[in-house]
Amino acid sequence: MDDNHQACLDVAYRYLSHRARSEREVRLYLRRRCFGENEVDEVIVGLKRRGLIDDSDFARLWTEHRQSFNPRGRAMLRLELRQKGVDADIVSQAIEDVDDSSCAYDAARRKVRHLSTSDRSQFQRKLFNFLRQRGFDYQVCQNTVGRLWQEVMGEKDNV
Repeated sequence: MDDNHQACLDVAYRYLSHRARSEREVRLYLRRRCFGENEVDEVIVGLKRRGLIDDSDFARLWTEHRQSFNPRGRAMLRLELRQKGVDADIVSQAIEDVDDSSCAYDAARRKVRHLSTSDRSQFQRKLFNFLRQRGFDYQVCQNTVGRLWQEVMGEKDNV
């Protein structure tokens, strides 16, 4: 193994140590670091063989992380994963179990804490826009906003 190959491998290991990455992300990063095509290809093959790069695992982890910490709609997840270079079939598999309604509700419930509930139209507009920016479709946004408005107003009436 020559010095250039080892240097490329070391850079790849450091890059992967922060979080899981797609093959495309690693490939682009190594190219930006001025490694030649041959070194990059050899390193990628070795990393895949060792299981350090696996787009299926990456897509699954990305989706799980988003659902847990920063919920997104299926459309937004699809876009994010495709931008990271994950194959469309792998993306479809990774997001097939995502429940947009549940994710929208989780995301919106967190946001509601920071919204003023004195003005219904402002509450609905802000929450609707918040959800749309996260890739939820119109109907899911409408249903979620209506549900949360009822919950918030019901809590106020019980106080």
